[in-house]
Order: sequence, then C-alpha cells, then structure tokens
Amino acid sequence: MKNYLAAIAATLLLVTACSPDKPENKEPEGIFPYPIQQTKLDNGLNVVTVPYNSPGLASFFIVVRAGSRNEIEEGKTGFAHFFEHVMFRGTEKFSKEQYSEALKAIGAAANANTWWDRTLYHMTGNANMLDKMFELESDRFMNLKYSEEDFKVEAGAVKGEYTKNNASPYSKLEEITYKTAFTEHTYSHTTMGFWEDIVDMPNQYEYSLEFFNRFYRPEYATVLVVGDVKQEEVNALAKKYFGEWQRGTYTQQIPVEPEQQETRLAHVKAENFPPVLTLNYKDPAFSVENTDMAVLDIIGTMAFSQKSDIYKKLVVDERKVRQLGAGGMNMVDPGLWSVNAILVNKEDMAYVKNEIDQVLNNLKTEPVDSVILKETKSNIKYSYAMGIDSPSSIANSLSEFIWLTGNPADVNKAYANYDKVTQEDIMRVAKKYFVDNHLTIATISSDDENQVKEELNIKL
Repeated sequence: MKNYLAAIAATLLLVTACSPDKPENKEPEGIFPYPIQQTKLDNGLNVVTVPYNSPGLASFFIVVRAGSRNEIEEGKTGFAHFFEHVMFRGTEKFSKEQYSEALKAIGAAANANTWWDRTLYHMTGNANMLDKMFELESDRFMNLKYSEEDFKVEAGAVKGEYTKNNASPYSKLEEITYKTAFTEHTYSHTTMGFWEDIVDMPNQYEYSLEFFNRFYRPEYATVLVVGDVKQEEVNALAKKYFGEWQRGTYTQQIPVEPEQQETRLAHVKAENFPPVLTLNYKDPAFSVENTDMAVLDIIGTMAFSQKSDIYKKLVVDERKVRQLGAGGMNMVDPGLWSVNAILVNKEDMAYVKNEIDQVLNNLKTEPVDSVILKETKSNIKYSYAMGIDSPSSIANSLSEFIWLTGNPADVNKAYANYDKVTQEDIMRVAKKYFVDNHLTIATISSDDENQVKEELNIKL
C-alpha cells in the first residue's frame, strides 16, 4: 500500500551563511553533523554545499519550490508533474540521447519526482565531473525547448501513468480523500492532477510554456551539492553556469481552505480487496515556530506504533487489522494527519474506528507515559541519524526543508521542537486537532457509500 498519509520522519541539518568570495564556515550545531554552506546569487538562486567524506562521489540536486500546489487555474492540473517528464526531452545543445550519453560518460544517474509543494531533480555521480553536471543541468533549466509534437507525446505519457496508477484502489482512495477534504485549496488535487485535465492536457501547449516561464526561475530554485566537493568550487560553477539565469516576475496567491465544519466521507467501492479505513484530520502548516506538528509526529509514533496497546490488541491479539499506523506529512500549507488501518474483514470497520476514536480521545485527557515519551523522542532522532549515510540520503533529507521554508537552517530548529514536547502539549494538541468537524473518513470496501455511512454512523 502506498502509505500516502504516513508520517515523514523529521530531517535536520545546519546551514552557515557565506559570501561567494569569502566563505564563512562554522562548526555544526544540532543533530546534523556536517557543515552546510549557503550562497545566494544576485539572481536569487540559492546554492547549498555540504562537504561529506565520500571519495570521488557527489550528489547534485535542484529543488524547485513549485508543485501541484501551484496549479491554481481551473482545468489546468498535472503540469508540475508533466515537467518531471519533459525536462528529459533535451535541448538544442544536448538532445535527449546526448544528455543520456553524457550522464553515462561521467558515471552519473539522474531522475526526478514531483509532489504537492515541489519538484525535485537529482543526479549522483563522479565528483570530479561536477563541471559537466552543472553544464547539463543549467542548460535544460535555462534553455529547455520542446515542440508541440513533443509536448503531446509527453502529455500522452502522463495520461498513461495516471491510468496505470489509478488501477489501484489505494491510488483512487488517495485522490478522492484529498478531493473531499479540500474544497478550495489546491491540495484538493494530487500530483497527478484531475483526470479530465490530463485528458485535455495535449491541448494546453501554450499553457505549458507559461508554467515553465513562471516557475523555472532562479528565485524558485535551490542548487544543492553534497559529497566530495568544496564550497569554493561549487560557488564558482554556480556563478559560471547559472549566473545569467534571469529572474521571473510571476507571483500568485494560493487559495485558502475554509475551516471544515462537518465530518466528510470519501469511499472507494472495490470487490475482493482488503478493506481500508483511514481517519484524516486537518493538521497545521509546517512551521519551525510552532511545535504542533512535532507533537503530532510523536503522537503517531507513540499511540499507533507496533509497541502501542491498540496495535497489540487489533493486529496481534484479535487479528482484526493487517496493518496499522498514523502520522502526517510536513507541508507548506495545512494538510492531513491520518490514522490508517487495513482490515481483515469489512464487518469490523465500525469496531476498529471506535477503538481508534478511544485512543485519540484518551490523549485529550490522560497524560502519556513520560518514559515512553522520552523514548519516542530518542527513537526519532536515532532514525534520522542512521538515515544520513550517503550523499544522496543527506541531500534528500536536506531538500525537505529547502522546499518547506527555503532555508535549510530551519531543520535544526524543527528538530529541537521534539525535545520541547511535554505531556501537556500532547493533550493540548489532541484537543485542538482531533475534532469530528475537521475529519474526513476514507474507506475501501465492497459496500456502497450509503452502507458505509450507516455502518460508521456518519451523519453528513
């Protein structure tokens, strides 16, 4: 199952500001053990360097702070994901085939992925060929050109990917959950976009050019290089290859989601498929100034992990549930915090919901065990520390905070928030967010939607 609502472990790092001509290095502070150095070019491009002991190896990431969240025009969704495809079509200088051959020549592998809040391009290869990496990436970011015919080919590929993904009831549930939970905000459509928009995408060549012109600009981008590199070299190459990249002029207002006033239901009817129940509550936008998301992360780990009482009861002892977990994703705007359960029998859906409700309600009034709380904080830190053991894993962890705030220095502040969480914070946050009027229930079963409403006693 694509655990699209599972908690993302926090990723933390240090940043030290510097100028291109006179780098300033400081000793790392906080959980991230390596110095992270930033330089802002005159055109607004942020350049981040992380020297790391990986002899002969470096990862080169470009984080574009634009994803499906930025698709605000009606009838035009899926374009952030479209560029994940078309950016590999080539330029006048490097055709698609020449780009691939150049990557092979420097021993590099490149790929990309898209999300609500960002689009991420990444390659890892020979650190001694960093100049070629900069040349290849700057060329396509600054000089991408594709014909209308090429556009239609890639639009067809996007349609094919949507069709393939949507064959899964899990993908259908993800799409309908967000469409139900969000009525105004652009989180209402997933990264793939709405089906009707994807069908019409081949007719939107001119809009695709406009989308690229808006967001593939230096003020939306961060170049991140991690590995066997030096800051002076990275800065010099950034100025050489990206220094002439022109700023854009586009600004936009993302629609604000109104406060939800009722419980909502998103249902997928599927025969001969394991029943699914997810309880999705509105959660806060990511902010290092607010500990609420850190509290919710801890709740998800404490209350629904394999060590939790409800897991032992529903999964181990009673065997009514196959999988159980909870968490939320750090997002630029308020998203969803969820409890996810895959059941054995659909007849147990109401029982399982009641058990989950009881856990969430208890969190509002009963202090959690202080020892378990301390252990949970330590586990989150340990999991993070063990996960940053290569240039690509370091760059991935760092990129999250680049797209969330634009400032990777915020990761240490975010990680420090876990240490601040108290038993009182957990009760406060549980009361604030686990509210029926802010709940979207999402289900998969062989029953009709009206049957599910009756079974779960949902009054819509």
